[in-house]
Amino acid sequence: MYKSIIRPLLFQLSAEKAHHFTFSLTKFFFNIPGVKSVNKSLFQINSPRLERELFGLKFPNPVGLAAGFDKDAKLIDELASLGFGFIEIGTITPKAQPGNPKPRLFRLKEDNGIINRMGFNNQGIDAAIERLKNRKSNVIIGGNIGKNKITPNEEAFNDYEKCFLQLYPYVDYFVVNVSSPNTPGLRELQEKEPLMQLLNHLMDLNQKQIKTKPILLKIAPDLTNQQLDDIIEIVAKTKIDGVIATNTTINRDGLGTSKSTIDKIGNGGLSGKPLGKRATEVIRYLYDKSNAAFPIIGVGGIMSAEDALEKLEAGASLLQLYSGFIYEGPALIKQINKAVLKREI
Repeated sequence: MYKSIIRPLLFQLSAEKAHHFTFSLTKFFFNIPGVKSVNKSLFQINSPRLERELFGLKFPNPVGLAAGFDKDAKLIDELASLGFGFIEIGTITPKAQPGNPKPRLFRLKEDNGIINRMGFNNQGIDAAIERLKNRKSNVIIGGNIGKNKITPNEEAFNDYEKCFLQLYPYVDYFVVNVSSPNTPGLRELQEKEPLMQLLNHLMDLNQKQIKTKPILLKIAPDLTNQQLDDIIEIVAKTKIDGVIATNTTINRDGLGTSKSTIDKIGNGGLSGKPLGKRATEVIRYLYDKSNAAFPIIGVGGIMSAEDALEKLEAGASLLQLYSGFIYEGPALIKQINKAVLKREI
């Protein structure tokens, strides 16, 4: 139904309008008595063999929703009923910010891809916390945190600190996002020294809490092998809990979409099927080179159950969907979980 009726209708709208319309429509339908129960029966699979225990958390299944879809924690309960094992909100910044000028979200239908240059648009940490306080489901929540656009890099740790401390009571794990291509200068924080300083600072804050919470790092797919070696060293030295591989790419090689269309779209991070191979390569490199020293959440180009199994076989412990969820709909979550169960028989 999603691919035959709902998606064609949504794709008549611009990508960002479709996103906001989907949110409004979802809120409306989930207020109808019984809809949530129907969704659970359609999409959820409950099995002990799907459970994954990582960094002190028990995930009911390995399929999560990546950051960027529900930035402001508006649909936590609704999305949880679709069978996700965990949901990552954000990227959240201390202050609300509008993001980059529109248009800033584009579909590449020929490639099953999406280009975005949203620029950390979000309503700020206070708004997200108010919604998290009122959520009803107990789904695992990750808080993806970043810096405001106007904050210079030399003061970035203040923004990450503020997000960490304020979100701490309301999320189950944290993700440090220094890899988005859509905030000027942000990826400079991926360099070894500034990244070490930032992560050590957050780990120090973490140790001062009553109970520590997992901290993960989200990395770009455009890193060289030398830079990936640095990431492995940084994880070992800072003792953070894991890595999310990968964010969107600035690479445009091998696309079926015409060059003129790509040039017209301009800058932004590419996600979806074109990212799949590189994301898997990064996962495999980190897993093999580190001797499986830390958990990896695999994201990027998971458009089918087969894509998901490739990520797991490359070394991912958990998975996240974004573009695949938009192109394939909620049925993809169940398809992946069924494939995982079948693989483990």
